[in-house]
Amino acid sequence: MNMDMGGDGMGGGSGTSEPLSPAGVDFSDPDQASAFLGALLDDKELKVIGNAYARYFWYGIAVVVGIAAVYHWTRKLTLHMRLRAAARREETPTRPKSVLARWLATVTAIAREAIYFDLTPYHLPSKVRWFRIPPVGTIALLLAYLVFVLALEFTDNSVPGAQFWQARGIRAGWLAVAQVPLIILLVGRNNLFTLTTGVSYERLNVLHRWSARIMLLLAIFHFGFQSKAWSDYGVMKLEWSTDTCPPTGIAAFALLLWMNLSTLAPFRFWSYEFFVWQHLITFFGFIIAVGYHLPSTATWSRIYIYIPAALYVIDRLLRWAFQAVRNKRMSRATMTRLSGDATKIVLRNAAIKRWRPGSYVHLSLPGLGGFGWAQTHPVTILSTPRSHGGDLVFIIKGHKGFTKRIIESANSSSEALLPSADPERAEQKAQTKVYRALLNGPYGGHHQDFAAFDSVCLIAGSTGITFTLAVFQDIAERAANSGKKLPVRRIRFVWCVKEHDRAKWISRELTSAVAKLEQADIDVEVMIRATCDESLTEQNEEAKVCGCECDKSLGPCCCAAPPEEEDEIPEEEGMEKPISSTAEADKPAVMVAEAGPSPASSIRPILSSSREEVVVKRSWLPCADFCSGRPMLREILTELLDGADGESAVGVCGPVGMGAEVRRHVVRLSDERAIHKGTGAQGCYLHVESFS
Repeated sequence: MNMDMGGDGMGGGSGTSEPLSPAGVDFSDPDQASAFLGALLDDKELKVIGNAYARYFWYGIAVVVGIAAVYHWTRKLTLHMRLRAAARREETPTRPKSVLARWLATVTAIAREAIYFDLTPYHLPSKVRWFRIPPVGTIALLLAYLVFVLALEFTDNSVPGAQFWQARGIRAGWLAVAQVPLIILLVGRNNLFTLTTGVSYERLNVLHRWSARIMLLLAIFHFGFQSKAWSDYGVMKLEWSTDTCPPTGIAAFALLLWMNLSTLAPFRFWSYEFFVWQHLITFFGFIIAVGYHLPSTATWSRIYIYIPAALYVIDRLLRWAFQAVRNKRMSRATMTRLSGDATKIVLRNAAIKRWRPGSYVHLSLPGLGGFGWAQTHPVTILSTPRSHGGDLVFIIKGHKGFTKRIIESANSSSEALLPSADPERAEQKAQTKVYRALLNGPYGGHHQDFAAFDSVCLIAGSTGITFTLAVFQDIAERAANSGKKLPVRRIRFVWCVKEHDRAKWISRELTSAVAKLEQADIDVEVMIRATCDESLTEQNEEAKVCGCECDKSLGPCCCAAPPEEEDEIPEEEGMEKPISSTAEADKPAVMVAEAGPSPASSIRPILSSSREEVVVKRSWLPCADFCSGRPMLREILTELLDGADGESAVGVCGPVGMGAEVRRHVVRLSDERAIHKGTGAQGCYLHVESFS
């Protein structure tokens, strides 16, 4: 970046009172052309102004972070006060009581309606399932970020004379390097923004990517505006032949361009491990190239490069140090193969004794062969510190690469689940394969405390159950063991899977948690929706009332949306379609008993749905109602909000379409019910966890 080249001040320049003018300059004379170029590049004042606007950018960032931090800590205080009020047995501890609390609840409800809405389309071809549109709140934040940067670039930036374009290019360069600290700070697992605002790393990652894209835009401005200035006066060739800044700048720009292109979703999904390694290498190459590009006379600009780079290295060293301590005694993992191409991993790490519900770790299994020692996979911890005796439990779906090798190396269920106390099977148990495991974390779990809400709905699709079950178990354990009453009165637990047998993955955890919640007088209902299960769709003709018909073209009897419903139905796994006709909705409920000696339980409404459905009970999970087809998310959420005496909470983890649909329903119900707008309807907090 040509931030200071000096000059003889011929005809003016940024450091003189008169604007620089090409009048009288003979550009065919090398000496006069060189003198004019030096004056054109003279930025004694422009670099001071550019540095000031770079500071203005960071003032703006500080204001936004400060506002977010105040809101975050206010919410934490509010939830803490609810827990204390419930412990004192106060009525409706989750309702705002003071004028300030009601005002804050109203502002929060209005903001939620604006930022929760999701525009991601329902129907996506299988090859582009990675595609998604960020929620409206994220889009608004990114647009505000872009407008703020463009305002800083063009406000009061019309220098008269020949330096008009040069001034704009120099300021764009300063604003570009000012993005580097933000990009680096946003990439840390436990970064300053997370600590102050409570927004987790994975949610900040979208800002990390877009700050790099805005930096690329500013770099284009920087090069384009200065190139126009050189071209207008015929000194382009002279600049490139006499100055080292252009070639070093092009090298830095090429690396920045590649970093932005390689972060696009198709590339990341192609090979995530390769993406990570090449991204790190490219980043360090970019830092080196920018270091050479910045002139020695503009040392202030280097602060924006070297200090954040040093902070990044320190963050990495600390992370490696913590990882070394946590893996001083290497964990040993037992992997059990489950139905549905999934693997259950159980391991204990003596150094990891506490984590938040919904936290995740980066798991590495060096013994898997290949590049297993260098590959890590983010996995959500299904267990809580109390639920499995301190063990960390994960469920991973097998796809390709790392997860495929996991399922191929796992023990069969019959081997891994043998009771060790049985002397006849001790020898077989000893032959169970155990693998060394390395852990990095835990991270995440920065959502609000679900136990501090009046009514809670947890919705999961496929292995998204690891998040919702962790939250479910956490509430159950606190209700049973804390000795204090919690604010939560009702919990609705919904899980969408292809086949009902997959519920055996977590049958013991669910049964135990439900028993604890019922003992604490918390109203709990569990529903398992099977979207591709012949036993639920073929054994009774009345199964069609769930909107699930047997379509063999999709494989083993899967739920197929009728043509008239296609424009309303997400195609994601774990979703069902609603009933399309009043005639079908009026059909009577059908109770299907499990085959075998176990009798069916009594019929009850499924999450108080207004439609009658086929209910199946299973002896191995008697606390759950099984039904075929997609969940009726709007009706489930309506029932939740109708029965709430205070603020409700909805937690979702599953395919993109599921999260987008829940977002839209929450926004529409909030608007229809005029939440906290004089109707008495209480608010609804929504947390959509990333599905991976």
